[in-house]
Amino acid sequence: MQALFLVGEQRSGSNLLRLMISNSHEIAAPHPPHILQRVDQCFPVHKILDEDKFNQMVEIVCRFVETNPVPWLNTTLDRTEIKRRSRQKHVIAIYGAVMDIYGESNGAQAWMCKSMQNIRWAEHLNTYFQNNKYIYLHRDGRDVALSFTKAVIGDKHVYCIAKQWAALQRLCLDARAKLTTDRYFTVSYTELTEETESTLRNLCAFLGIEFKQEMMEFYSSEEAKNTAVASSLWENVTKPIMHHNYNKFLKELTEEQVRIIESVAGNELDELGYERVFVKKGEEMEFTRDQIAEYLIENERLKKEQAEKTDPEDSEKRRRQEEVLAELKQVVKEWSKEKVFS
Repeated sequence: MQALFLVGEQRSGSNLLRLMISNSHEIAAPHPPHILQRVDQCFPVHKILDEDKFNQMVEIVCRFVETNPVPWLNTTLDRTEIKRRSRQKHVIAIYGAVMDIYGESNGAQAWMCKSMQNIRWAEHLNTYFQNNKYIYLHRDGRDVALSFTKAVIGDKHVYCIAKQWAALQRLCLDARAKLTTDRYFTVSYTELTEETESTLRNLCAFLGIEFKQEMMEFYSSEEAKNTAVASSLWENVTKPIMHHNYNKFLKELTEEQVRIIESVAGNELDELGYERVFVKKGEEMEFTRDQIAEYLIENERLKKEQAEKTDPEDSEKRRRQEEVLAELKQVVKEWSKEKVFS
């Protein structure tokens, strides 16, 4: 089955695009449990496992999916079938088998994963899937930073947000330089929201599927409703496209915040065509160790403050998946005693 990866950074319209593509009914695009991102924190996702450890990892990956805050539609994960479908004994293979089952269960010819940080494993994904394609969705890093400061997830200080945004955009730009245009499609959030139909038609041509008007009506789909009730993060996906939803940072971020972002991520802003406001190229701020340490402390304080304000039901949905992650960490700790990394 065709494997598609939506990459970039969160808070860039990825759920909007996911739901549009899903409403083509030719490509299945579930809400992601971020399998590679979470597992790789504990164990390299490309590393070959022995039979027993592979079986343990299949169970853990399946439970990541089953405890996802947004339940997967029409999908039952048969562990034996996942093992059979995995062409190699590593997490990327398990992940591919799980996604294939989701695609087939929803009558699609391909699947798309919107775990945006999957670009970090592009080399391994290309090796395993071989004919995989990427959709690179980008949004002005200053608007992304503003969005993260309000979200229940992610960093909260603009320095930390800008560092990750810049790093992910660089990975996406570098990957684009290595792949042919039939495997890599670039789209901006502004194009998606302001020139929606023409952008979707171009994307459908890239994907080899027919454009359908239903894709413009994503907000009425079962998957949109399923997503919206899961968290305040995604409450807008049952509404029509929000036009003119860009350059909000000009009013809502301070000049100091914008200067920090433009100093950290100026090169990536330039390369993606986002005009700087305060910091010209070559005049970026230099940050001392003390300043960075102060930013990191403030970031943790703001994250804690946000967590205390988060809806308890939202937190509970995320807690279930965190418990699986904690179990994985314990499992890998036990493996290390067996010198599995030697």
